This record gives sequence, C-alpha cells and structure tokens, in this order.
Amino acid sequence: MTAVPQERKLVTAIPGPKSQELQARRLGAVAGGVGSVLPVFTKRLDGGILEDVDGNRLIDFGSGIAVTSVGGSAEAVVRRATAQLADFTHTCFMVTPYEGYVEVCEALAELTPGDHAKKSALFNSGAEAVENAVKIARAYTKRQAVVVFDHGYHGRTNLTMALTAKNMPYKHGFGPFAPEVYRVPVAYGYRWPTGAENCGPEAAAQAIDQITKQIGAENVAAIIIEPVLGEGGFIEPAKGFLPAIVKFANDNGIVFVADEIQSGFCRTGQWFACEDEGIVPDLITTAKGIAGGLPLAAVTGRAEIMDAPHAGGLGGTYGGNPVACAGALGSIETMKELDLNAKAKEIESLMKARLSAMQEKYEIIGDIRGRGAMIAIELVKDPASKTPNPEAAAALAKACHAEGVIVLTCGTYGNVLRFLPPLVIGEDLLNEGLDVIEAAFATL
Repeated sequence: MTAVPQERKLVTAIPGPKSQELQARRLGAVAGGVGSVLPVFTKRLDGGILEDVDGNRLIDFGSGIAVTSVGGSAEAVVRRATAQLADFTHTCFMVTPYEGYVEVCEALAELTPGDHAKKSALFNSGAEAVENAVKIARAYTKRQAVVVFDHGYHGRTNLTMALTAKNMPYKHGFGPFAPEVYRVPVAYGYRWPTGAENCGPEAAAQAIDQITKQIGAENVAAIIIEPVLGEGGFIEPAKGFLPAIVKFANDNGIVFVADEIQSGFCRTGQWFACEDEGIVPDLITTAKGIAGGLPLAAVTGRAEIMDAPHAGGLGGTYGGNPVACAGALGSIETMKELDLNAKAKEIESLMKARLSAMQEKYEIIGDIRGRGAMIAIELVKDPASKTPNPEAAAALAKACHAEGVIVLTCGTYGNVLRFLPPLVIGEDLLNEGLDVIEAAFATL
C-alpha cells in the first residue's frame, strides 16, 4: 500500500469523467433511495486526503460521517484486519467464539466512563446498537416507555426511526413506527427562547415535567440522548441539562443511555463526549469511529443491566465479526499511540479561531459550536431573526466540493455545515480546507 500524498490536487472538474461513468452505472444498478453527498468515486483514502478514480485529491472534512477518525487506511487497522482475514473471516460468535470479540469488550470496559463492572455486546451498526440498548433496558426494568429528545437522531430501523426526530429524509413515508416512544425538549442554547444562559435548567425542568405528567416516570425503561447531537445539528446541550436528566433517571430507576455513535472515540477531545460534564451512563452505544471503517457497533454498560436479557436474547449472525474486531483493536491502538484526544482539541482550537474570524465578516454565520473535531456552523438569513438558511448551507457545500473539499450539511432545518475531519489530518490541510470554505463565503 503506497501512502496517498497529503495535498489537495484537482486534475479534472469535480466529479471527473471516470466518476461520471461510474455514476451512470450506479444509476442503473443501485436503488434510488440510497443517496450520496458527492458522486466522486473513491480510489484511495489516507490521512486527510481522499483520492478519486480520476486522480483528484480532495481534503476530507467528513471522515465518512465520523468513521475514519484514524484515517481511511490506518496502518494498525490494515495490519490487524489483514492478519485476521488470513486466519478466518467468520464463525459466528454465537456458534464458536473467538478472542478478538472478548478483547474489544475488555477495551470498551476500560475506556468507557465509570469504574463499575461493565459488559458489552457487539453488533454491526449504530442503529442496531441503539435498538439493542432499548431491548436491554426493557429486560432490566420490566418497563416499556422510551424517552428521546427534539433534534435527536438514532438510526433508520423501524424502532430507531421512531426514536429519530427528523422526518425528511429519515422517516417520511416509512411508518407506522414502533410504539411507546416519547419526545421531550432538549437544551438547544442558540434557539432557546429565554437565551442560552437559562437554557440548561429550563429545558431540563420542561423535559422532566413532560415525562412525569405525560408518561409517568415509573413507566420509563430508558432515556436516550446523544451527548452532542449529531444529525440534529451538532447541538451541545446547554450546561446543567445532562446532569439534571441523569439525576432524574437515577432517582427513578430509569436506564440512562448515552448514544455516542457519532461523538465517541476521541471525536470531541475525550474518549466519550459525556465525560465533559462527568456523566456516567448506565449504557453507552458506540459505532462509527470504533473500527477504522469496518462495520462494528457495541452496547457497553453496567454488568447487572447488560446481563438482564436471557441467554440467546442478544446477538446476530455478523455481530462482532472477527475482521471488524481486529480493525477496532487497531483503531484503539492508533488512538492511544497518537493521543488523538489531544489532536482533536488542537483541531478545535484552530477551527474555532478561523471560523470566529469568518463570523465577524459574514453575518449569516449565526452560531459556531461543537467540541474537538466535531465542529459546526449554523447559517441564518440574519442574526436577529435566526431564520434558518438551508440554501446557504447547500450553496457553500457545493462550492467547497467543486474546489476539492468534502464538507457535510446537517441540522433539523438543513442549515448547518458540519466538519468532521480525520483526527490524523495535517494542520496544513486543515488550514487549506478552511481557506476554501472562507473563499466560498466570499463568493456567496
């Protein structure tokens, strides 16, 4: 494997002729419901650069949606996964187990918050992890109701669509959804009516009031929240909100689930985003950044809760696939070796400084938020009204793509540009990507 040169290089228009050829084939063979942000076909991915089939090299500010945090072909991930491939690709852990699965569970017990006894179960995707967290919480509490939050995203299965807040494109036309799911307010400081400084306690009081009156705390099996909301717009719940919700859950025998699928594994400058306010969840769901791009997910939590389902009640044919487990051990090895938590904090300080300077020039940047290498800007028509500006987000993304920088949009209103660079990206590439973004603002 030859390393991809870490420099942006455009040799054709984006997308180039070979990508366009492949796109024509794709339209004939791949279901239309599967979208792509940018129809550029990837040849190699390494560090902070994606090289396409036409030889263009694009700066990657997406990481495959926070997955390739250690880069798209990290040495330790490739080495361990290759060795495992040569030994065996599958046995099904539920038929004959293997050490890699156990090693990943041991690593998760060590890395996740809290010093209580912990156990894990491994799955394939984030949605599967969340769905199994609900199963585990229901088995443990013997209750049924599940509480989620405005702007939350938890997946695309039937149950996780019910948990997800946003209709389009995730839920539209796919109902009816799973029952016994209830949604309550979240502490979205930028849009809180009485201002960000009051938001944490006020939103927590509202949420708790709704749970108590509309559901009954004694009926709630689980409260599920992303400690930094992902698809909903990289919303950091205002300070004080999460601790109040956790206390309410603990006081009422409710299983508190931190959905760390997008925010976990050094992405926010800590192993897990819930550590920021000292939150110790009962269960934590992980996927995305866990295995360097191989499909793996986990539910990790208090041993007594994890052991509540009957033997055989959890599992799945591919869950904890041996090659994916090897990738996870390689990914964790890389994160420790390169201190990617520190790297994420460096990325945050550089990005926020540059974006703040842009905000002074361009008043459509209403808010800059996020932590570590999980940073976003919310775009508005004007700062006074805070009217969402999805058109600007789409135009900026398009302009960046044309200049060879991969950026993603998100947010309930579609007006948020989110930045998820690989944690191994070079500072020069990070600055160059921000130069392209700044130039896009200037032309807009």
